[in-house]
Amino acid sequence: MKLKVEVVTPERRLVQLEADEVIAPGAEGLFGVRPGHAPFLSLLMPGPLTVKSGGKSELFFVAGGFVEVGAQNVRVLADSAQPAKDIDTAAAKKRISEAEEKLKGLEVTDPKAEPQRDLIRREQKRLEVAAMK
Repeated sequence: MKLKVEVVTPERRLVQLEADEVIAPGAEGLFGVRPGHAPFLSLLMPGPLTVKSGGKSELFFVAGGFVEVGAQNVRVLADSAQPAKDIDTAAAKKRISEAEEKLKGLEVTDPKAEPQRDLIRREQKRLEVAAMK
Protein backbone atom coordinates (compact mmCIF):
# COMPACT_ATOMS: atom_id res chain seq x y z
CA MET A 1 0.00 0.00 0.00
CA LYS A 2 1.33 3.45 -0.94
CA LEU A 3 0.60 7.02 0.10
CA LYS A 4 -0.71 9.41 -2.51
CA VAL A 5 1.45 12.50 -2.11
CA GLU A 6 0.71 15.92 -3.54
CA VAL A 7 2.80 19.06 -3.09
CA VAL A 8 0.94 22.22 -4.08
CA THR A 9 1.95 25.90 -4.00
CA PRO A 10 -0.29 28.88 -4.76
CA GLU A 11 1.20 28.92 -8.28
CA ARG A 12 1.07 25.23 -9.23
CA ARG A 13 1.07 21.57 -8.33
CA LEU A 14 4.77 20.81 -7.89
CA VAL A 15 4.47 17.04 -7.70
CA GLN A 16 1.92 14.26 -7.44
CA LEU A 17 3.25 10.77 -6.80
CA GLU A 18 3.01 7.63 -4.69
CA ALA A 19 5.36 6.99 -1.77
CA ASP A 20 6.09 4.68 1.14
CA GLU A 21 6.85 7.49 3.56
CA VAL A 22 6.86 11.28 3.83
CA ILE A 23 9.00 13.20 6.33
CA ALA A 24 7.93 16.82 6.83
CA PRO A 25 9.09 19.80 8.94
CA GLY A 26 6.24 20.42 11.38
CA ALA A 27 5.93 23.10 14.04
CA GLU A 28 7.29 20.67 16.66
CA GLY A 29 10.05 19.25 14.43
CA LEU A 30 10.27 16.63 11.70
CA PHE A 31 7.51 14.03 11.56
CA GLY A 32 7.01 10.96 9.39
CA VAL A 33 3.88 9.58 7.76
CA ARG A 34 3.34 6.08 6.40
CA PRO A 35 0.22 4.43 4.94
CA GLY A 36 -2.47 3.95 7.57
CA HIS A 37 -1.43 6.98 9.62
CA ALA A 38 -4.10 8.70 11.71
CA PRO A 39 -5.53 11.76 9.94
CA PHE A 40 -4.33 15.17 11.11
CA LEU A 41 -3.50 18.69 9.98
CA SER A 42 -0.18 20.34 10.82
CA LEU A 43 1.55 23.64 10.34
CA LEU A 44 4.65 23.36 8.14
CA MET A 45 7.84 25.20 9.00
CA PRO A 46 10.55 26.03 6.45
CA GLY A 47 12.74 22.99 5.90
CA PRO A 48 13.22 19.66 4.15
CA LEU A 49 10.36 17.56 2.81
CA THR A 50 11.48 14.02 2.04
CA VAL A 51 9.37 11.66 -0.05
CA LYS A 52 10.55 8.03 0.07
CA SER A 53 9.49 5.34 -2.36
CA GLY A 54 11.23 1.99 -2.56
CA GLY A 55 14.92 2.68 -2.05
CA LYS A 56 14.74 6.19 -3.48
CA SER A 57 14.20 9.53 -1.78
CA GLU A 58 13.16 12.84 -3.31
CA LEU A 59 14.11 15.94 -1.35
CA PHE A 60 12.24 19.25 -1.52
CA PHE A 61 12.47 22.57 0.28
CA VAL A 62 9.18 23.91 1.64
CA ALA A 63 8.98 27.49 2.88
CA GLY A 64 6.09 26.83 5.27
CA GLY A 65 2.38 26.19 4.93
CA PHE A 66 0.25 23.25 6.00
CA VAL A 67 0.18 19.50 5.57
CA GLU A 68 -3.01 17.47 5.55
CA VAL A 69 -2.56 13.78 6.37
CA GLY A 70 -5.09 11.05 5.73
CA ALA A 71 -4.75 7.29 6.07
CA GLN A 72 -3.66 6.98 2.43
CA ASN A 73 -2.72 10.52 1.39
CA VAL A 74 -0.50 13.45 2.23
CA ARG A 75 -1.32 16.86 0.80
CA VAL A 76 1.33 19.54 1.31
CA LEU A 77 -0.03 23.06 0.87
CA ALA A 78 3.23 25.00 0.78
CA ASP A 79 3.75 28.76 0.70
CA SER A 80 6.47 27.88 -1.81
CA ALA A 81 8.39 24.70 -2.58
CA GLN A 82 11.09 23.44 -4.87
CA PRO A 83 13.15 20.32 -5.47
CA ALA A 84 16.43 20.49 -3.53
CA LYS A 85 18.38 19.97 -6.76
CA ASP A 86 16.91 23.23 -8.14
CA ILE A 87 17.94 25.46 -5.23
CA ASP A 88 20.04 28.43 -6.30
CA THR A 89 22.40 28.80 -3.33
CA ALA A 90 23.93 32.03 -4.62
CA ALA A 91 20.48 33.65 -4.80
CA ALA A 92 19.62 32.42 -1.30
CA LYS A 93 22.86 33.84 0.08
CA LYS A 94 22.14 37.14 -1.66
CA ARG A 95 18.65 37.31 -0.10
CA ILE A 96 20.21 36.68 3.34
CA SER A 97 22.80 39.40 2.80
CA GLU A 98 20.17 41.91 1.64
CA ALA A 99 17.93 41.15 4.64
CA GLU A 100 20.87 41.51 7.03
CA GLU A 101 21.64 44.92 5.51
CA LYS A 102 18.03 46.02 5.99
CA LEU A 103 18.14 44.85 9.62
CA LYS A 104 21.18 47.01 10.33
CA GLY A 105 19.07 50.12 9.89
CA LEU A 106 16.22 48.95 12.12
CA GLU A 107 15.68 48.84 15.86
CA VAL A 108 15.16 45.34 17.28
CA THR A 109 11.57 46.22 18.21
CA ASP A 110 10.73 47.79 14.84
CA PRO A 111 7.80 45.89 13.26
CA LYS A 112 9.69 45.90 9.95
CA ALA A 113 12.51 43.83 11.50
CA GLU A 114 10.57 40.58 12.04
CA PRO A 115 9.83 39.93 8.34
CA GLN A 116 13.56 40.35 7.63
CA ARG A 117 14.46 37.90 10.42
CA ASP A 118 11.87 35.45 9.02
CA LEU A 119 13.39 35.78 5.55
CA ILE A 120 16.87 35.08 6.92
CA ARG A 121 15.67 31.97 8.81
CA ARG A 122 13.81 30.69 5.74
CA GLU A 123 16.78 31.21 3.42
CA GLN A 124 19.14 29.56 5.92
CA LYS A 125 16.83 26.51 5.93
CA ARG A 126 16.83 26.59 2.11
CA LEU A 127 20.66 26.45 2.17
CA GLU A 128 20.58 23.57 4.67
CA VAL A 129 18.28 21.61 2.38
CA ALA A 130 20.53 22.35 -0.61
CA ALA A 131 23.47 20.92 1.34
CA MET A 132 21.50 17.71 2.00
CA LYS A 133 21.11 16.79 -1.68
